[in-house]
Amino acid sequence: MSIRNEKIYLAILSYNLATAGWNDGTLGPLLPRIQEHYHIGYTAVSILFVVSCVGFMVGAVSNVYLSHRLGFGKTITLAAAAQIPAYITMAVAPPYPVFCIALFFNGFAVSLQDAGSNSFIASIPRNEKVNMGILHAIYGVGAFASPFVSTQFSQQKHWSFHYFISTGISIINVALLLYVFRLKSQSHFIPETSHSEQQQQTTSDNLYKRILRQKSVHIMSFFILVYVGVEVTIGGWIFTYLLEERGGGPSAGYVSSGFFGGLTLGRLVLLPINDKVPALTILKRCHEVLMSKQIGHTRVIYIYSFLAIALEFTVWFVPNLIGNAVAVSLVGLLLGPFYPIAMNVIAGLVPRWLLPGSIGWIGAFGPIGAALLPFMTGALASKYGVQVLQPLLIAMMAAQIVLWFFVTRAKVTRED
Repeated sequence: MSIRNEKIYLAILSYNLATAGWNDGTLGPLLPRIQEHYHIGYTAVSILFVVSCVGFMVGAVSNVYLSHRLGFGKTITLAAAAQIPAYITMAVAPPYPVFCIALFFNGFAVSLQDAGSNSFIASIPRNEKVNMGILHAIYGVGAFASPFVSTQFSQQKHWSFHYFISTGISIINVALLLYVFRLKSQSHFIPETSHSEQQQQTTSDNLYKRILRQKSVHIMSFFILVYVGVEVTIGGWIFTYLLEERGGGPSAGYVSSGFFGGLTLGRLVLLPINDKVPALTILKRCHEVLMSKQIGHTRVIYIYSFLAIALEFTVWFVPNLIGNAVAVSLVGLLLGPFYPIAMNVIAGLVPRWLLPGSIGWIGAFGPIGAALLPFMTGALASKYGVQVLQPLLIAMMAAQIVLWFFVTRAKVTRED
């Protein structure tokens, strides 16, 4: 693969992931308006996270089979096309059950695209860290831009028309994927590994079995579950929290953009300097495995997690709207590098020919967290008030630290 082609593929898949970011950043500012339009409470509106999660899970479980049977190009393009009718349905503000069904299919489509983009970039044999950082930074750009637009629509009579903009973005996505990848398999663009013959002879059932034998995949899956759950819970509920607990107005919806903006900046700015962290005194007493070449700069996740927890304590105990908004943005900055670091780590732990399916499996747990933790927040908020948000986030981040410790102890099982 030439450097020019590598840049083209990275650009197209970055736009593809930006549409996923746009999708993820949309819902938070619209939640109060959805509650008002459908006359529902916290628990009922939280079902939106659940149906999206179920769609994502179905997509992730289907990913191994579809990628094996159809190939990368057909799978990711058809998935992108499936978002178009889903967005059109949501744009007309249909009855709530229909709205939920459309969100299910949208989650299914995003799941397949997320797995395809991540596995393709992780399989490129050079610049893995840089490319993965760029890919997820552009995801953050989409998530950063979306709340600006959805906040404006949340104040309009036809709030659901926001999804017409999403439809246009998805149409462009499909056109780009068709033009560049032309429905062809990943092997057409990336040279086969030494295990290509074995991969071709392996059935989809055997692929599932081989993936499920990878302990590192299971540990990373639960880490991603908590991480994405934290990310979506903040992005989805912080507007409601500031509105009710800090007396914020409609413009508080822009805080979601601040969070995702911080997420983007973290992936652009922090990833390049993470390799310098081993010199820090605080890490000198870490376990030997933390100093290994295999995980490299991933040690910084401990530092970023503790700093993020400290910032969440300030949001919890300092009743200042501006101060809280700044703290939330800084939390986004610190959490930003987590996902690309995790994808880089798993790419070094499993055989390359299992990477697409492994990333798809890991990706399935992200939306489980993206549904489970925000739904839990909504259910508890219905009973105790939205002030439960901050202690829940702190508990989730603490669990994240524990899971990352086990990730760094996972053994390498690569065979290529």
